[in-house]
Amino acid sequence: MALIPNPWRGLGGLPREVWALSAATLVNRMGTMVLPFMVLYLTRGLGFPAERAATVLLAYGAGSLVSAPLSGRLADRVGPLRVMKGSLFLTGAVLFLFPLARTLPAILALTLVWSVIAEALRPANLSVLADVAGPEQRKAVIALNRLAVNLGMSIGPVVGGFLAAYSFPALFIVDGATSIGAALVLSFALAGSRLSKPAHATAAERAAVLSESGGVMRDRRMLFFLLSSVLVSAVFFQHVGPLPLFLVRDLGIDVRLYGAIFAINTVLIVFLEVPLNLATAHWSHRFAMALGAMLTAVGYGALAFATGPLTVALTVVCWTFGEMVLFPTMSAFVAEAAPDGRRGEYMGAYTMSFGLAFTVGPWAGTLVYERLGGAALWGAAFALGALAAGMMARVGDAEPAAEAQPAAAA
Repeated sequence: MALIPNPWRGLGGLPREVWALSAATLVNRMGTMVLPFMVLYLTRGLGFPAERAATVLLAYGAGSLVSAPLSGRLADRVGPLRVMKGSLFLTGAVLFLFPLARTLPAILALTLVWSVIAEALRPANLSVLADVAGPEQRKAVIALNRLAVNLGMSIGPVVGGFLAAYSFPALFIVDGATSIGAALVLSFALAGSRLSKPAHATAAERAAVLSESGGVMRDRRMLFFLLSSVLVSAVFFQHVGPLPLFLVRDLGIDVRLYGAIFAINTVLIVFLEVPLNLATAHWSHRFAMALGAMLTAVGYGALAFATGPLTVALTVVCWTFGEMVLFPTMSAFVAEAAPDGRRGEYMGAYTMSFGLAFTVGPWAGTLVYERLGGAALWGAAFALGALAAGMMARVGDAEPAAEAQPAAAA
């Protein structure tokens, strides 16, 4: 009797640095509890009106948009691992100070600083993940990192709920401590690693590389890709804004059941994303991205025909498979399309596209839903997702970094 092949077997060949990075990500994400409870802290803990609490979240979003390109360029100059450790250590320090801020101007200023520092982690993390693995392993490595994110995020907010019931300041202390803990994991596990240095060690080498290749704003193919990324990510982020309203108001789904439906997303990612990306590592980037975007479009578009929890659950399964295929492949594409010495800059621009989609997508979707209704919203979501899929099918496969042309046509 033949044995069933182990779908996780490909992880055995990953470099040890990958496991250290994933462990640090898990520790950091297990402490993610301040942002999910920020509005509750501001309204119940400090007595601010809901409108003022919302401006604090807006400040965090603004900081993330500023941080992404700056972090990417800094990662190219000093090394992405140094940026990651600096971001984690400083984030911990800022979170320890946060409970001392009691007025709205002080909280807004501290939130902006916190966002710029904390969000610097993302492009540097993507850059270092791309550096540590070869092209054939990148999708699996990024999927493994996403697994660590989702495992941590399934723990952090739950623990945060218990802490918030007793002490809001405890949220900041625990979140800050896990940030510093993640930095210590990186410091000890990767001490002396080649990842601690930029790809080009001397200032002269870095200057030569940067002068030979154009920046991301001159790369027409990358700008075409980034536009498609904004479109499909805006569709994906509808689960943050209008989707809960649609499920509760239009379909009459109980709030308690709503949470259970979205647990499907987490369970699928935890158990299937890594094996799926190991199995599809040989797929071309443009095929995988187009397929992932199309599954996202179909998943959200099908909500126009949903009638209850079962049909909604099927749409969640569809867009979750789109998410599992799409996001690791997009990160791998950017890593391979970036010219030598500019991977951080490209990852920063890619991360900024997510921030823009997160800022605009849920807001615009909620506006469409409130004014035109659910059918119009999900029809528009399908159209935008399908457009993004068509664009990704045309973007072409990534060239090796050393061969990338700054003015490559879309």
